[in-house]
Amino acid sequence: MGLIERLLGLVFGGGRNAVAETAEVFRVNAEAQAQRGHDLQSAALSQFAQEFRVVRRGWFDRLMDALNRVPRPAMALGTLGLFVSAMVDPVWFGARMAGIALVPEPLWWLLAAIVSFYFGARHQAKGQEFQREIAATMATVPQVMQTVREVEALRHAAPVEVTPRPGTADITETAELAEVNPALEAWRGKG
Repeated sequence: MGLIERLLGLVFGGGRNAVAETAEVFRVNAEAQAQRGHDLQSAALSQFAQEFRVVRRGWFDRLMDALNRVPRPAMALGTLGLFVSAMVDPVWFGARMAGIALVPEPLWWLLAAIVSFYFGARHQAKGQEFQREIAATMATVPQVMQTVREVEALRHAAPVEVTPRPGTADITETAELAEVNPALEAWRGKG
């Protein structure tokens, strides 16, 4: 017995497990790997939460957003207005278009650059806002999945029969008692 105890103490003694340590040389410890994966995912989600957190915006930011929404509808409505003005007063429209024909080509290039930068920046800002919304939605996925599992579990649950306790009144008896209300009868008599 002492020999076996010494041999097991040699292999597993000193708070070590020589078999597990040797096996980990050839195969990754699944529990430690899962813990590392969990830590990595938690750190990534924490970083995303910091990056995409919702910030309360003041009146100035809201005003600037409102002003940023003006150019696109103004350009669309202005173009439609040009079509209408061409039909209503062709002479007036022709005079304005003749004036536009005098604009030098470099100024047209500058206008094109400004408009394209405006729409490009707007597209990028909206894209980042969309990514923040997606990140917030993805953060709620585990809660939604848990709720779905709970609801699905209810589908397979057997219905529970309710038996009245001894000494409790039947529903019809309770309804008949509820109809006799002295205060209500007195009020009806005054009307």
